[in-house]
Amino acid sequence: MNGRHFQHEYPKLNGDYFQQFLDWLSQQLGEDYAILQIDQAPAHTSSAIRWPENIIPLLQPPHSPELNPIERLWEFLKKPLKNELFSSLQNLRDTPLALSFAYRIQEIFNQLTPEQVISISSYNFILEALFYAASY
Repeated sequence: MNGRHFQHEYPKLNGDYFQQFLDWLSQQLGEDYAILQIDQAPAHTSSAIRWPENIIPLLQPPHSPELNPIERLWEFLKKPLKNELFSSLQNLRDTPLALSFAYRIQEIFNQLTPEQVISISSYNFILEALFYAASY
């Protein structure tokens, strides 16, 4: 875990967009490898997905978002929107405050250091598993 972070937004989660993300991530990694922890959403588990050689999928158990490190990061990023209700993402985008919210979240995201990302998203059991796997 190195704390590198980035942000991409897609119109929806489906196999085509997930494949675009995987291809982009693979390019960014170059010669490096990544273990990508994913839930069991159909877009993530489709047989049509072509996993790049430098990305290793790690499926988490069904119905267990608490095991997904990204959920802790989302929680951290969403704090500025606390007590604001929007019926949809498009509704949020269409409000006069949308630019303000988007700007605030982007600012928080941009100010995150790799150390903060590691602190927010690290779970001891994941780190132990990675160290164990690296020892073989």
